[in-house]
Formats: sequence, C-alpha cells, structure tokens
Amino acid sequence: MREKGSHLAGSPVQAPKPALVSTPAEYIAALRALRFWSGLTYRQLEAKATAHNYTLPASTIATTLGRTTLPRERFVDAFTRACGLTEEDVEQWLEARRHIAIGERAPAAGKPAATGDDGDGPAPGASAPSRLPRWRRALGLALAATIGAAGTLVVGSLLDTSRSPAAPPAMPVTGLRMLAVGSWALIHPARTPSMCLTEGRDRTGRYETAVAAQRLCNEAVLPHVFLEPIGADIVQIQWHHPKYSIGCLTVLLKGAGRDLLEPRDDCADDNRAQQFRIEPFGPQATPHFRIRPVITGQCLSLRDQDVEAGAEVVQGRCSGAADQSFLIELIQPPQAPGKAVIQRSP
Repeated sequence: MREKGSHLAGSPVQAPKPALVSTPAEYIAALRALRFWSGLTYRQLEAKATAHNYTLPASTIATTLGRTTLPRERFVDAFTRACGLTEEDVEQWLEARRHIAIGERAPAAGKPAATGDDGDGPAPGASAPSRLPRWRRALGLALAATIGAAGTLVVGSLLDTSRSPAAPPAMPVTGLRMLAVGSWALIHPARTPSMCLTEGRDRTGRYETAVAAQRLCNEAVLPHVFLEPIGADIVQIQWHHPKYSIGCLTVLLKGAGRDLLEPRDDCADDNRAQQFRIEPFGPQATPHFRIRPVITGQCLSLRDQDVEAGAEVVQGRCSGAADQSFLIELIQPPQAPGKAVIQRSP
C-alpha cells in the first residue's frame, strides 16, 4: 500500500493543498491527489470516517472522486478528516470549496449561496445504512510486494504542491492518456470492439461467483470500470457497483476458478494478484494493448479464443494471438452511478 508521508528526495511529502484550484474539476482532482497521498484504500477511509463519527461509505467516496462536479461540503469535511488532516487543513479545504461554489453559481434571490450541503451527504452522528452484499472477499491470495521506484515517482509527481493537481505532469500508462489519479474506462477485446469486459459467469459451471467476461457493451450497464494507477504502467482494474460497492479484479491461482478473474472487495495496492501491467501491443499506429497480471507475467485473453458474448476472460501464456489484444476507451465519469440495473445470469 502507498504510505502516507513517504519520503522523496529526503524530505517528507506534504499533503496536497487546495489553494491553486479554481474549478470543480480541479477541486476533485486535488481530492484524488489527497487520497493518493493518504495511502488509504476506500475501505480504510470508510473506517477512518467512522472513527470520526461520520458515515462515509467506500462506494460514495469512489463515486464522488470519479465525477467532475463539486462535492457536498459534508463529504469534504468527512473525507479530509479521514485522510488524516488537521482541523486547520480541513478548514482550508472547506473554505476553498465555498469560494468555488460561490463563483460557480450566484445564489438565487432570497436563498443562501449554493454550497452543495443539501443534507444528502455523510453527517456527524448519522447511522450507517444497512449493509448490502459485497463483492466476494479474498481467500488468502494477497501477496506482499513493494511498489518500485517508478511507482514512487508517480506519487511524487502527483503530490507536487507547487502546481495545480488538475494537470498531472506524467501519463502513468504508456500510450494511454489516462489521468495520474485514474480514469473511468471501457475495455474492449480488439477483435470484437462491440463487446466490453464486464461481469459474467463461468460457463462450465465449476465456479459459481461472478467473473470477468465479454458482453455486448449496450448490455454491460454495470459495473462501472475504473483504472487506478499504482505504479508505472501498472493499474488496478476496479469494478464499481451500487449494490456490491467496489471490487478489484483478482487473478485466481488455484481451485475450480483457476486462471479466471474475480472481483474482490479487499482491494490492496500490495496484492500482486490485483495488479495488471498495461503495455502497447502491435503496430504503433493502432492503440491496442495487452494486459498482463503482474503476479504471473502471463497475458489476459478470451477462453478458447471465443468471440461469443459470455466468453470468460482468462490468463494464459503470452502467444501474440489476436484475442490477447484489447482496446481501452477512456470515458467521462458516470453521471448517475447506480441508477441502471444489471442483468445477471441465473
């Protein structure tokens, strides 16, 4: 996991500041950088917020940080405290948010300035909603690893407080213009670009829980896919779902689901079974990529090179076959995550 206050060039890394931001999109980018600085996962932030007597579900954090609209004031209060900021620093973030809110929209006659604090956000003392089923938890697959020097450089670039975090200085994935703090995406098999990698089932019936598969994109409403960089050319592939919250695709190394990819809710930056190397594949003129699980160095492909909807994503030997080539389409943040309903296989 990324360590808060890690040392770069012999000096402690300072928390990102909101002083240079002036738009909602810049403010959100700064909050993402703050989350990166904290070194905490969404689940850990949820727990930290609870310790401060706030209710801040991990899914709310992920959804809010994935948008470009100004978050509610109570979200900012809970989130910044969960990240470990002092009272003074929290007030700086709240003040910056108020200035942006006032400049973004003038208050209507007889009404106070819009702050976004309309009562829908997490509030001190609020009771947590009843827990919904989550993605399947890991069963001992977490393997410790150290994020390399290249990953540290990415962290250092993000946390450079001398410039606005809205313009990260480097692309974390070669050939892919994604944000240094992560991007929403659609992943398409290059042979069948009308398909998207999404939730499916093991068609053999040997493994019963959700796995990654290809389906027609217009049917793959949920989960939303978010790519979060954790090192140079290395990402987590997160699934965001209103019912199951956040799951990180995890390579299964043994058992009935061996070589399949399953979403698990114990997302951790040091779990190499949840790390994927994205690298250009094929002619430079074509923006194709192959996706390689870090833990094995193999390549993702479609089971039996199948082109049909429902074909499972598996890992296997890197052969250069066409089914190991993928297109990655970066998209705008979902406007209303959770409103659509996913169709599940029986």
